[in-house]
Amino acid sequence: MQRRSFLKTASLGAAGAVAAPFINTRTANAQDTITWNMVTSWPKNFPALGTGANQLAERIEAMSGGRLKIKVHGAGEMVPAMEVFDAVSQGTAEMGHSASYYWRGKVAASQFFTAVPFGMTTTETNAWLYNGGGMELWDELYAKHNLKPFAVGNTGAQAAGWFKKEIKSLQDMQGLKLRLPGLAGEAMNEIGVTTMTTPGSEIFTSLETGVLDAADWVGPYNDLAFGLHQVAKYYYTLAWNEPSAILEGTVNLDAWNALPDDLKAVVSEATKAANLSMISEFAMRNAEALKTLVDEHSVEVRAFPDDVMEALYAASRKVIQAQVDDDPDSAKVYESYKNFQTKLRTFTDVSEFAYLKARDKVVTD
Repeated sequence: MQRRSFLKTASLGAAGAVAAPFINTRTANAQDTITWNMVTSWPKNFPALGTGANQLAERIEAMSGGRLKIKVHGAGEMVPAMEVFDAVSQGTAEMGHSASYYWRGKVAASQFFTAVPFGMTTTETNAWLYNGGGMELWDELYAKHNLKPFAVGNTGAQAAGWFKKEIKSLQDMQGLKLRLPGLAGEAMNEIGVTTMTTPGSEIFTSLETGVLDAADWVGPYNDLAFGLHQVAKYYYTLAWNEPSAILEGTVNLDAWNALPDDLKAVVSEATKAANLSMISEFAMRNAEALKTLVDEHSVEVRAFPDDVMEALYAASRKVIQAQVDDDPDSAKVYESYKNFQTKLRTFTDVSEFAYLKARDKVVTD
């Protein structure tokens, strides 16, 4: 019933006509009450993603003492799920909540601000954003599109996806129709898979009707909410595709510049709090949901075989290099990303990675 409710809400996308911009670009006075609209790519109140948008709006209103109020719109209520970028850029809404790799056709380098195949973990990614120059590069990139970006959450390591058949070798991947966005989707195309960026609300039906043979969504918590275990038996969980997945907040740059400095600080700090809050929620909810999927629904958890992983790594390097060679913005962002990953890897390997390997050997309960 929950899944049907989410689908009904999201299916309204076609009715979400883009209205004329209404941004007031005057500078707000300290005593003004400001009301913004936030459009999202998520079904209204969808667990963690949709509720994360709600909580961000509530946090901003509370921290601003009620001076900045934000009305949250689910996918399709004001604009379709895949039109958030344009709606905020053009001023149809002041704020958006989505994922940057959805805009790869508009801004190729945006993909690096969601997820990079075989890239950094969530902890490493946040270090890059907040301490390694990542946010400054994101600001520079999006300013060209009249947007101010923020990290407003992170799902952590995502699952590789739901498959109707078991993958025993690279040959089993050939010709599959897979929902997978971003750079990882391009890498899958390189190894013989046909990928598409299907809105979340359409994944269940697409799997059920055979439009898709497999699909990535998020992880156990959100995948269970959509009931994907009902239409695909095998769950591949190794997060090669999205070892960290940033949720993107955007603010129309005219609306941002019109804010007084204290409300700019409120929005900035509220997004950081939202980022931490979502990371923490997913860590708990994914563990609970995975147990439910395995114990109550007999889901079979799998990892891709070695030949598939080796092919995906080679394909990922190829598509990233092609994008870097073709797009100066991508070259600039990826150089920063790659150098920071290399810088952190030595310590990650001897700290968290070494600890997790050691823990697996001695902890049995």
